Amino acid sequence: MFSWAITFFIIALIAAFFGFFGIAASAAGIAKIIFVVALILAIISFVSGRRAPL
Repeated sequence: MFSWAITFFIIALIAAFFGFFGIAASAAGIAKIIFVVALILAIISFVSGRRAPL
């Protein structure tokens, strides 16, 4: 999921470089949302993790 966030961030940078600021803002917003969701899922996965067998 982090790769998707990085991909949208790169798209936002390229769009901003060429002057497409509307597309850049949208791609940056999508990248931010995906990054936050991935971070939350990673934290949940880390906390719940595998338990040692008894």
